[in-house]
Amino acid sequence: MPIWQAIFLQNSLSPSMESLNFFHDHCMGILILILVISGGMAFSPLFSSSSSRSFEENEEMEIYWSSLPAIILIIIAIPSLKILYLLEEAPISNTSLKIIGSQWYWSYQMNDKIKFDAFLDLGDFRLLSTSNFLHLPYKESIRVLISSSDVIHSWTLPSLGIKADAVPGRMNQLFFLTQQSGPIFGQCSEICGAKHSFMPISTFFGPISIFEMKIS
Repeated sequence: MPIWQAIFLQNSLSPSMESLNFFHDHCMGILILILVISGGMAFSPLFSSSSSRSFEENEEMEIYWSSLPAIILIIIAIPSLKILYLLEEAPISNTSLKIIGSQWYWSYQMNDKIKFDAFLDLGDFRLLSTSNFLHLPYKESIRVLISSSDVIHSWTLPSLGIKADAVPGRMNQLFFLTQQSGPIFGQCSEICGAKHSFMPISTFFGPISIFEMKIS
């Protein structure tokens, strides 16, 4: 759930978002370690009485400064590649959804019977609530096909770690599931015109039995 004036990531509600949170913490830990070491080396001459007016070559130090960045990049790349393949994995899914982005609303299609548009609703949740909620099952893999009817949009649910571009003339695909029931909000994350900020996403995840009743 988005929180006013928050400076941290939203709570993880899916395995993919948990992996992204881990990768974020992993990279931040490495960056802080580099900052502390580099800062200590930069400011250490200010607190030391010893100084050197001449510099001599040091092959051992050159080896360290050349190999250390490569090692750091490898440490960052290993979990990054693992998460990249995890996000592109295509599990078996019993629920398919088609999403079309338009200026400035979303169109959803579950089957031949269920088709609806979701416009901005001036409700309790400012710039988050829509005229129609998208009801989906939780703890179930969901397949999404997304495209656009005009300009590039981006269907984004931060707490699920989802950001899929809606491109005119192209159909993108993604899979996701959530581990918790309840409402989940998002917004278009690609500048798409004057009313880009008035293009929210409102979803509600509930038990599979209730979902089947709604689509039957």
